[in-house]
Amino acid sequence: MEEFWSPVWLSINVSLLAGVIVAILGTAAARWMACRRFRGKTIVETVFMLPLVLPPSVVGFLLVVLFGRHSPIGQLMETWFHTTVLFTPGAAVMAAVVVSFPLMYQAAKAGLEAVDPTVEGAARIDGANERQVFWHISLPLARNALLSGAVLSFARSLGEFGATLMFAGNIPGKTQTIPTAVYMAMESGRMELAWAWVAVTIGLSFSLLSCAAKLGRWQR
Repeated sequence: MEEFWSPVWLSINVSLLAGVIVAILGTAAARWMACRRFRGKTIVETVFMLPLVLPPSVVGFLLVVLFGRHSPIGQLMETWFHTTVLFTPGAAVMAAVVVSFPLMYQAAKAGLEAVDPTVEGAARIDGANERQVFWHISLPLARNALLSGAVLSFARSLGEFGATLMFAGNIPGKTQTIPTAVYMAMESGRMELAWAWVAVTIGLSFSLLSCAAKLGRWQR
């Protein structure tokens, strides 16, 4: 039983942590981009959305290059913390954050742009500063879009395979998530175990997508 549940709980924990990070970063990035006009804005937005279309193996390769033992960042971590992020649960979280960020950013941007500017303007006239407008007006009015983005990001993190395999590896009990566990079970001919993990993934993903669809309908 431990062999079965270990990848499940790790996937859920990784997805939850990545979801919290992505919700914060995606909402902040969407707000920052919505409030500013500058040259190169399209390029920045394209970079934000790139992980959505890049092959996961490419994302994993770039993460290894940026944070591997031979990279400047990896060497700094070795010097300061005597450790590396490569092949650790933290690497799985980082991979999940990168691949799911575009979904959260897109949802947050759409939700914040849909907020009626006259309502925000009325709050400013009443004396609210920009921070108060954002926390007390913009965020509550965009909450369904933000929640929908968070749910979709969690679902994307749950199904992440390529970048996780390259960056975090497939260490049972440490970095083995459901997708990598399914791959290894199929490779070793343990089809019953693979089907059990597949069933859990389909059940979780179906529930998450249903929640996202309901939130989308409420938003409209």
